[in-house]
Amino acid sequence: MKPAAPMNVPARVIGTWFGLGYAPKGPGTAGSLGAIAITWPLHEYAGFTPFSFWVLAVLLCAPGMWAAGVVARELGGKDPQIVVVDEVIGQWISLAGASHLTWKSWLAAFVLFRLFDIWKPVPVRDLEQLPGGVGIVADDIMAGVYAALVLFAAGWFNLY
Repeated sequence: MKPAAPMNVPARVIGTWFGLGYAPKGPGTAGSLGAIAITWPLHEYAGFTPFSFWVLAVLLCAPGMWAAGVVARELGGKDPQIVVVDEVIGQWISLAGASHLTWKSWLAAFVLFRLFDIWKPVPVRDLEQLPGGVGIVADDIMAGVYAALVLFAAGWFNLY
């Protein structure tokens, strides 16, 4: 019998976003909340702006795609539920659409991203078909873009 390949610990840490992907109920929601939990203090205490969250999302894309792909290969699945780095990236992109950050915009960004991530309108669902970690992350990037656009429009009309 062939021994199991060792787990790639850095990929698991990034892919599960420091273990949030192991949440027993709603790991994707846990990943989104984890993204908010990081960005709120960065905004409040370090002066990060919505554009800063766009930069963070872009910086996390390459390592996130790599980690998602590695974890998926290790587990033998297309998009394992424990991989939530894609939700973190998408959530950060959704926050980038805010004209300003208030409790209403934080809540709207969270709800809108989760809505688009679950609903998967065209082309979100189509992007899931891309291979490996790219497909795992790309659909959440697009869901984040949709959420950011709606949040931007809502801010334009002073709805938050």
